[in-house]
Amino acid sequence: MDNCSVLVGSLCRQPDHSESPAGIPHSVLVLEHRSMQHEAGLQRQVYVRIQVVATGTEFQQITRKLTLGDTLKVTGFLSRHQSRSGQARLVLHAQRIEQIS
Repeated sequence: MDNCSVLVGSLCRQPDHSESPAGIPHSVLVLEHRSMQHEAGLQRQVYVRIQVVATGTEFQQITRKLTLGDTLKVTGFLSRHQSRSGQARLVLHAQRIEQIS
């Protein structure tokens, strides 16, 4: 089954960097997207803010160079994450990150 998402947006929070107990690096960033979309014959204003998780050494080099306001194109898959407080949220797991000039 397919689970592929592509989102272009601006970085609205500096990435957080951490490492798993197994030594796998993780970067967590927040992407904000605003656009006009066509739906049911009408124009609709769309806004979404989503957490992006980038796992692996290849993403560490990319995410450490990012600054607030950078425009990114993130390709990946969606997954449900549950916080320690029990609140569930949708998260985009990056498989590719492109910085757009």
